[in-house]
Amino acid sequence: MSSRRVRFTFPQKLIPIPVVYELGKKFEIVTNIRRADVREDMGWVVLELEGDEAEIKNGLEWVASTGVRIDPVVGDVVEG
Repeated sequence: MSSRRVRFTFPQKLIPIPVVYELGKKFEIVTNIRRADVREDMGWVVLELEGDEAEIKNGLEWVASTGVRIDPVVGDVVEG
């Protein structure tokens, strides 16, 4: 079981799309939202992902294909 922290940044057109939900349904990945900020014109979410490394890799490739920007996160995202 692998774990990874990432930040998804959503362009305005993708804000109404349930990308995080679909990631958990399409792939065997547990998603844990650690921080988020969603507005009319943009949104971002910091997630902890748990699952098989290959499944996480495939899931992140799918997310990137939707147009969401993905960045790695280091450190404690709750403590700031």
